[in-house]
Amino acid sequence: MAGTAGTPGTPRVLRAMNDRAALDLLLEHGPLSRTRIGKLTGLSKPTASQLLARLEAAGLVLVTGTSEGRPGPGAQLYAVNPAAAYAAGVDVTPERVLAAVADVTGRTVGAHEVRTPGRRAARSVVQQVTDALDGAVKAAGLARDDVRRLVIGTPGAFDPNTGRLRYASHLPGWHSPTLLDELAAALPMPVEYENDVNLVAVAEQRLGAARGHGDFVLLWNEGGLGAALVLGGRLHRGWTGGAGEVGFLPVPGTPLVRQVTKANSGGYQELAGSQAIPRLARELGVPDIPAGPYTEAAATLLARAARTDDDPHRRLLRTYATHLATGLASLVSVLDPELVVLSGTSLTSGGEALRLLVQAELAELAAARPRLVVGDVHEQPVLRGALESALATARDEVFDTSR
Repeated sequence: MAGTAGTPGTPRVLRAMNDRAALDLLLEHGPLSRTRIGKLTGLSKPTASQLLARLEAAGLVLVTGTSEGRPGPGAQLYAVNPAAAYAAGVDVTPERVLAAVADVTGRTVGAHEVRTPGRRAARSVVQQVTDALDGAVKAAGLARDDVRRLVIGTPGAFDPNTGRLRYASHLPGWHSPTLLDELAAALPMPVEYENDVNLVAVAEQRLGAARGHGDFVLLWNEGGLGAALVLGGRLHRGWTGGAGEVGFLPVPGTPLVRQVTKANSGGYQELAGSQAIPRLARELGVPDIPAGPYTEAAATLLARAARTDDDPHRRLLRTYATHLATGLASLVSVLDPELVVLSGTSLTSGGEALRLLVQAELAELAAARPRLVVGDVHEQPVLRGALESALATARDEVFDTSR
């Protein structure tokens, strides 16, 4: 039918597929010449030239210079136009709301943090989010309307059946039944919500230790103990969004925790969460237990234990590895993942020394034999995952030249 969108196999769709392939190559490799794009895509020189002219006219690519180092005139180099689209991410914790804006290439162009002390009403939560986003947008030299997509990461998860935040009673102000409607009314762009640990898995899958892996578990330990489950290349969220809330998992070595959502804790959290590490260090006679927040103390203790050879520190690292492997064995026995990524400061601080100990313990506690690695995305991994998630959708929209 004349005037309808292209259908599979039509010239319009084939051109759009070639356009998207070229844009993805430019994102992956950076500036490329017409000849190089033709070789990577398998297109002829005339077809590659037409493709680039089409993308340049659409504002999706631009000429960034010429190649050097060869005899004769340099070839023009093409790159994705960074201003073709912008996306934003927000990382929410009880202490602050952190927002950032990235251009379509993935480069962060603005960020802003709003501190959130004390308890918050639903209306003030909306103000906190919009203030953080506006600060990031201003830092980028943009306006709110320039942002095409926004992804907000929070502890717990919004139940898709009710719209209520679950598994995060420690996040005051975010449990109002009207909160999502209020945020939608306040923000001009489409907004998605995702669990914070799931977003770390997105970051690791696209940028870090899980690249190229379709089945993996990411175990996160920072303010809380959680996991992200990626099966067949996709996040498994569960019926209420609570898949991966492994802190509630009953495990041997700790008393049963009942009414876990009210306690906001469970057996695995009590055994291997960050708050257990200073207590364990005291029991094992580790000297100079750091003061301050338990997440910082836990990271300091594990980093010190990984590089210190005295008996108390060695016992701390070994005992904690056993505690981690105890809960992890249940996960890998059920899921049989190809890979387990250890992330969050309470795990990455232990580094390779902790990883090797957990790997050895897991080999004795579970029949499955996944490979363990330490996460590669260290700087604001939740925020980075939110940006990557928002960018994926934004790119699908602006890179679709079939319309």
